[in-house]
Amino acid sequence: MDSQAISLVRSSFKAIAAVPDGPQTLSGSFYALLFARYPETRDFFPAAMDVQRDRLISAVQYVIDRLEQSGQILTYLAQLGRDHRKYGVQDAHYVAVGNSLIAAVEQFPSTEPWTDELEQAWRDVLSVIAATMMDAANAESGPPAWGATVIEHLPVRKDISVVRLRLDEPMSYNPGQYVSVQVPSRPRMWRYLSPANPPNDEGIIEFHIRRVSGGWVSPAIVTQTQVGERWVVGSPLGDLGVRFENGRDALMIGSGTGIAPLRAQILDMARRPQNLRVHLFFAGRYPCDLYDLGTLWALAEQNPWLTVVPVTEEDEDPWWYTGPSSAALPGMHRRLTGKVGQVVADFGTWSERDIQLVGSEAMINTTKFRLQAAGTPPENIRHDPSY
Repeated sequence: MDSQAISLVRSSFKAIAAVPDGPQTLSGSFYALLFARYPETRDFFPAAMDVQRDRLISAVQYVIDRLEQSGQILTYLAQLGRDHRKYGVQDAHYVAVGNSLIAAVEQFPSTEPWTDELEQAWRDVLSVIAATMMDAANAESGPPAWGATVIEHLPVRKDISVVRLRLDEPMSYNPGQYVSVQVPSRPRMWRYLSPANPPNDEGIIEFHIRRVSGGWVSPAIVTQTQVGERWVVGSPLGDLGVRFENGRDALMIGSGTGIAPLRAQILDMARRPQNLRVHLFFAGRYPCDLYDLGTLWALAEQNPWLTVVPVTEEDEDPWWYTGPSSAALPGMHRRLTGKVGQVVADFGTWSERDIQLVGSEAMINTTKFRLQAAGTPPENIRHDPSY
């Protein structure tokens, strides 16, 4: 992409982000224009648009921040294009989205003047984005989405469930990637989840879901999922995964159910005869948040290349937790207390490691800041968009 166009688009978007509630205003304007000018697109979206508006801004921000990283961003856009096949999106819809987004940016009350040069920059960038997504979608021969049947629903805590499904046909994905899912009680409300296990010939896929207060989908999954229920699963997305080709050892940091994609990678690595070293920090607010610590510790006992370090912000479980004791298992690294970003940074720069972060947006941003302040090169740190 042209560097001048990238600079203009990035400056324009930063001006929008600097306005209070600017991104939300832009998103609302975009969807209003899209549905008014192209009413047929409304059927692609859920009735409640709150989450969808936030996802739009997250995706736009993620792409704009990485426009110079052509290899990474083109891979991400190709994945996104393949995933969008589940909606029945056609080439004309990409044109509709691009035109509506440009109109929304042009109408935004910003200090940035709207010029012919700025409009052309947006059109150039959006043209590359749309072309990449369309080409990947049109070249794909696999299913637009996978049907799946729930074979097990295991409540781990009142607010955390493990759900296992059998896909109608196996899916090829890289351990560490994530997928979109649609459950029968929430049609057209797609939720992104990371498989907690590597792909297999049986098509068994496992998800760890935490109920988000006020969420539309996660409470329904945690409280209502029944064995035999039919789900729909979208194409795999994401850039996480161990990079064996560079020979660098890995540092993995996961918070809460964010441990799932890291767990999938470790399970996959355990099948290899030789491995890189992996240092895994499993974090939570309370000890009871480390719900899968037993599994990870068992893997560490069997695989000397793996080190598991539990980290919690509090030393004791909350008064309302009445589950099994979360005391450290014999031989395990002692649990450390503090914010995981600061705890990890206190060990040093980790400059020789390939680093993956998975968790909430706040956790990822704070941990990145702490690591970079300690001297970690930013290019060593990877994470997927926060949806």
